[in-house]
Amino acid sequence: MTSSSKIAVRELPLFPLPEVVLFPTRPLPLHIFEFRYRIMMNTILESDRRFGVLMIDPVNGTIANIGCCAEILHCQRLPDDRMKLLALGQQRFRVLEYVREKPYRVGLVEWIEDQPPAKDLRPLASEVEQLLRDVVRLSSKLTEQNIELPNDLPDLPTELSYWIGSNLYGVAPEQQALLEIQDTVARLEREAEILTSTRNHLAARSVLKDTFSNMG
Repeated sequence: MTSSSKIAVRELPLFPLPEVVLFPTRPLPLHIFEFRYRIMMNTILESDRRFGVLMIDPVNGTIANIGCCAEILHCQRLPDDRMKLLALGQQRFRVLEYVREKPYRVGLVEWIEDQPPAKDLRPLASEVEQLLRDVVRLSSKLTEQNIELPNDLPDLPTELSYWIGSNLYGVAPEQQALLEIQDTVARLEREAEILTSTRNHLAARSVLKDTFSNMG
């Protein structure tokens, strides 16, 4: 933990993004072209390289109250003052209030963390990982593409829960709900439900595909 993470409450520049939910330990590539966010990133690069990412709900346009702090790892400057950034998710936070809105949002935030686990999480984590592998295997079979999980899939249950949350596609509200859970067990259990449902759906499609291909 860096010294800045020990401060219970701090001001943080905020970057709302449509349907983007950043999780701790996960990378976030960004292309910065809007004027106010170019100002923001230049300011951040001169300080501690940290900013907060909040999801904008695509349906009603509201900005989430809980997000994830990001730290800029690399910055590539492009013509017209645009820039490409690679940031990494750090700790989660809750917005207590907005300090200012212009030229970009700055909020007063407090850090939030998962509760300490009351039991060994490894059995649940390995069950969730197996579900993940089943989903990938069935997806590969259905799409006839070689889809593989990375070799460096996180071993730690909490990091695994963040990895899975960040790799769910097209379900930003579900990802936001996972980000807001402050209990690794509850997050993994919810992911087990999502993956079980996905696996069953893919398995049914796979059976249908096999049936039709055998009839051919």
